[in-house]
Amino acid sequence: SHKNRQLIVIIEPWASNLCSDVLICSKCGTLPPESCFFSLICSTGSFMVMVIVLLRYAHVIEKHQNCVLNTASLSTGWICAAGLIMVGNFQVDNAKVLHYVGAGVAFPTSMLLVCLQSALTYRLAKTQGEYNVGHLRLFMTLLAFVALVLSGVFFVQESFVLQHASAIFEWVFCLIIMLFYGTFAFEFAGISSDTMMVLARGQSLQSVSRDHKIESLAGASQHQPESLSIL
Repeated sequence: SHKNRQLIVIIEPWASNLCSDVLICSKCGTLPPESCFFSLICSTGSFMVMVIVLLRYAHVIEKHQNCVLNTASLSTGWICAAGLIMVGNFQVDNAKVLHYVGAGVAFPTSMLLVCLQSALTYRLAKTQGEYNVGHLRLFMTLLAFVALVLSGVFFVQESFVLQHASAIFEWVFCLIIMLFYGTFAFEFAGISSDTMMVLARGQSLQSVSRDHKIESLAGASQHQPESLSIL
């Protein structure tokens, strides 16, 4: 019938694209309206990465103290967010060089971020529950590393089947990274206004209270000679 022929005309190009293209993340966001959603998701994800790593940075300073791992994690997370912005707003078919530059920044820094956060979790762990979170993050980090390596190895192959396998591992890597961010819910449950004060002051509350005590003692020692001179 006429309606069936129209349906075939509509579906056939989409089906041929589905079978001929490797469904990597970038290819799913090439043409509108998918490209609009792809850009929106990547931009929103980039903002969320910036917020998450910033809150994690402040939480570590508030509960413990600042360290090289914490600062490196913050820097790595923000670099990852910049790469993710480039990936989302420069589609692979329209600006291939910029897209792959963004992907070359986002994927390795995502891997580095989860490695740093796993190491930081073990360094700060004191209770069995915190060690269990560290074990979970280490396991997810190893899975993400395997998925990323296999995705890269298969991507450069000419085999159509291996490139499809690369796409699958790329999606697996992205899923693991998103689940890894979800594990910060364990720490973020204890976030309060004090955490925001850490961001505003740029130092831990312990150091703020210690400085306040030193100032109070110094003020008391200054007032004591004055009172003696009056007597």
